[in-house]
Amino acid sequence: MKDAKIIRRQWQNRVNNAQGHFFEESIKAACVVYSMEGRAEVDKTPEPFRVMEKSRDGIFKGRFTAHAQPDFQGTLAGGRSIVFEAKYTTTDRLKQDVLTDQQMETLKKHDRRGALSGVCAGIGNDFFFVPWEVWDSMKILYGRQYVTAQDLEPFRVRFTGAVLFLDYVSQKQPSLKRGAEK
Repeated sequence: MKDAKIIRRQWQNRVNNAQGHFFEESIKAACVVYSMEGRAEVDKTPEPFRVMEKSRDGIFKGRFTAHAQPDFQGTLAGGRSIVFEAKYTTTDRLKQDVLTDQQMETLKKHDRRGALSGVCAGIGNDFFFVPWEVWDSMKILYGRQYVTAQDLEPFRVRFTGAVLFLDYVSQKQPSLKRGAEK
């Protein structure tokens, strides 16, 4: 019985990992679209990683060298910075604590300095761009430290195979500080 639980958990971890990679690739596709349109230059932030040992068969050993920064950073047309973390779940809720303390502190600092900062969130087949002030105030706004797709409906973004994180679906766009993209 214990072996079956371990196997199920390993399988679920692989599914979640694959879905997370798909989600990030869909965000990267949006970055290409926005670059071609001249709306933004946004790139995936490289992981702080160092190769320690290489072998001839292409396998290597490595180690992380620092805490991870938010996943994406760049500049919107007009000069405003954008910084955000990408988080995806196959469950029906996304917990606030999926961000590390380092990621939260970094997003908060960028937000205070006028960047468009937040969390690009995927919950199942639904995609959202949640401004930092909403994510950071989750407990106050929703009475709990997780959100559901229903909670995030005002922040739903278009999905065309690319997660178009700057394109809210709702005509009545959420209020973002300091004149965010309309």
